[in-house]
Amino acid sequence: MSSDLPSSPLTQLRFGLERIVGALRSDDWSAANGVGLNPTQTHILAFLAGRAPLGLRVQAISKHLGVSQPTATDSVNALLRKNLVDKRADAKDARASLVHITDAGAAIVRSLGQIEMATGQALADLNHDEQTDLLRVLVKLIRSLQIARAIPVQRMCVTCRFFKPFAHPDANQPHHCDFVNAAFGDRQFRLDCGEHETAESAIQFANWSSFQAGAARPESPPHP
Repeated sequence: MSSDLPSSPLTQLRFGLERIVGALRSDDWSAANGVGLNPTQTHILAFLAGRAPLGLRVQAISKHLGVSQPTATDSVNALLRKNLVDKRADAKDARASLVHITDAGAAIVRSLGQIEMATGQALADLNHDEQTDLLRVLVKLIRSLQIARAIPVQRMCVTCRFFKPFAHPDANQPHHCDFVNAAFGDRQFRLDCGEHETAESAIQFANWSSFQAGAARPESPPHP
């Protein structure tokens, strides 16, 4: 077999993803440097902003970002010195404290959202259907990586107890979110939702099977 023949699609997909990850990291550093922070610190701010007014323990931040607790602690301390976060007593545990984003920190997150990035423009160049298809693919990839324990658990629609796939006949908004009591479509899928509450494993299995098949959710979800 000629060595000039193209390698397998899986190899090409992995290579392509590595190139995209490189571009994302470059964007992250450029944006973070622009506000005097590093990417870990900006990720912490964005994570906290998505859960305001709830606070989070450093351990939870560490777990979500997939970094060591000392790294998360150092980053939080740096943000404290810049008055971008503060610490408050945990009402449920007097021995613990919760990290909260400040108004100044929230302003940083908003400014980061307005920075034009190469990867953001590339995504914007995709048409409506391509964006929707890519989001669906990302949901599948993230779920598989979560099951393999390769990445921290993401608070996605498909694992949430409020999610009902294909509950409506409208092809553009077939799903239902019980939290807001509203229909939504694949373009509104969240990969990390602040209101997420993990569904029981049997419900997750049934919902995922329904989502994959594109059919109505079974009335009696099967057990995995």
